[in-house]
Amino acid sequence: MTLDQLRRRIDELDERLVELLNERASCALRIGEIKQRLGLDIYQPDRESQVLGHVREHGRAIKGPLSPAALTRLFERIIDEARRLERESAQTPGHGTPPRTDTASED
Repeated sequence: MTLDQLRRRIDELDERLVELLNERASCALRIGEIKQRLGLDIYQPDRESQVLGHVREHGRAIKGPLSPAALTRLFERIIDEARRLERESAQTPGHGTPPRTDTASED
């Protein structure tokens, strides 16, 4: 592959990563809503350890170029962002309620 072809491939992969990260963030927001309803803490260190262990093991299994330490650093950042989203959502009034789109009066 040429340099330009490889760069286009990276752009395509980046777009897929953005889509997957947003899908993951949506799941994290739903989990945050459930945690709030159940009165659970947003920070769940045992679960985060499980996630990190899972991605390290998966990285080893697929024998990719990213080391377990590199995967840990990447996913620690992803988890930090998910936790930030959960906290922001919990502090937003009506965070689980979609905004009204109708403007008709109710009289």
